[in-house]
Amino acid sequence: MDTTRNIYIAVIDDDESLCLSMSRLLRAARLQPITYPSAEAFLADTKRPKFDCLMLDIQLTGMSGLDLRRRLSAVMDDTPVIFITAHKDPEVRTQAEASGCAGYFRKLDSGADVLAAIRRTISVADAEREKGDSNENQEKGGDEGDALSCKDLRHECAKEIGNGFYVENTILSRRRP
Repeated sequence: MDTTRNIYIAVIDDDESLCLSMSRLLRAARLQPITYPSAEAFLADTKRPKFDCLMLDIQLTGMSGLDLRRRLSAVMDDTPVIFITAHKDPEVRTQAEASGCAGYFRKLDSGADVLAAIRRTISVADAEREKGDSNENQEKGGDEGDALSCKDLRHECAKEIGNGFYVENTILSRRRP
């Protein structure tokens, strides 16, 4: 992950206390959180930065997190999304995973696990960006890059096991040897 630039994380949740605690956690990790109380507020912010990751509550007041994800996908916004929810609903989880999310967490999951998923997601996005830059350079006669693709890094797991990275979620990651 590039530590020389600001890393912007949008936290979109109608729970003010969660937004506050998540902002504190992200700032402590030297990330730049911007919170929104609704999907509509996020969409209305015309001065928002290019986010590195979106943390979306699934059950928002108004437009849901899943609906926001679909809307962003429709306009080719490929910002990685990590869903957070207070509810355990297998059907909703399946929909979230089908949307191509980078992670799925319950609000009771540890902050360390959420931070780890954000860092891995950003690392994958950075690798993809570098790969794209390398492909542009290759077309111009530059060296071929060795960036990893999202397909190489996508894993589904149930529980954290051994040196794995996981907590009941789906995240972009690479297993340690």
